[in-house]
Amino acid sequence: MKFKVSTKEKFTTITVNEANIYAKLTDNLSEICLPYLTQNVKNIILQIKDVETVDEDAANAIAKLQQTFYEANASFVICEIQPNVEDTFDELELLEFLNVTPTESEAWDVVQMEEIERELLDDSDVEFDVE
Repeated sequence: MKFKVSTKEKFTTITVNEANIYAKLTDNLSEICLPYLTQNVKNIILQIKDVETVDEDAANAIAKLQQTFYEANASFVICEIQPNVEDTFDELELLEFLNVTPTESEAWDVVQMEEIERELLDDSDVEFDVE
């Protein structure tokens, strides 16, 4: 799979430079993304503006990958999705579960908001001694 990786302070953007994503390619995507869960910058933005089609197995694999990130308290946001790809996710009833934004800038905002939310939730676990 052809891709470009760009790491920022709170997230890494992975830009897929393929017109079609098939299940075989999602194995490569997982190999690229999953190691980030063990790093300081865990959040992923998947930029897929060049992707024109995605098959059913690949769509399911991407949804599963996103779920893996959220279970690990990390963000996984998909941005700049093309109409054909969006239709595939919608037909498979996955779109409503995916975190999708129209632009990469909006994806950055989502990651930053989710980071703040996680920090606040962690802070709410603090117990106070009341005497």
